[in-house]
Amino acid sequence: MFKHLHMTLAVISVLLFTIRFIWTLIDSQQLSKKWVKITPHIIDTLLLVLGIVMAVKLAINPLEQLWLGEKILAVIAYIFTGYYTLKLARNRMLQVIGFLGSIGWIMLVFRIAMTKENIIF
Repeated sequence: MFKHLHMTLAVISVLLFTIRFIWTLIDSQQLSKKWVKITPHIIDTLLLVLGIVMAVKLAINPLEQLWLGEKILAVIAYIFTGYYTLKLARNRMLQVIGFLGSIGWIMLVFRIAMTKENIIF
């Protein structure tokens, strides 16, 4: 049950990021709405908590299971590139590059989650 909820929240998180990216590109007024500012943080917090709960419940240590450590590092990279894309990028080209980088990190996270094989370490 935790796994399916975790996966669902991950998909919702990426969809919200993508929608916010599109709204950023078109300078939509939707970005100023309260639910748009709060909901992603709630979803991402639940996603993180569920990930920790599953790791504890399954007794998986990211220092021993390198695939989990690599997945965590990829999630951190996704957070930074996503923040850059939505908040720091100064023009459309840099926003698009940041978005593509973010999606690349997400693809790595999904691959690691599916295969449980590390790539970098």
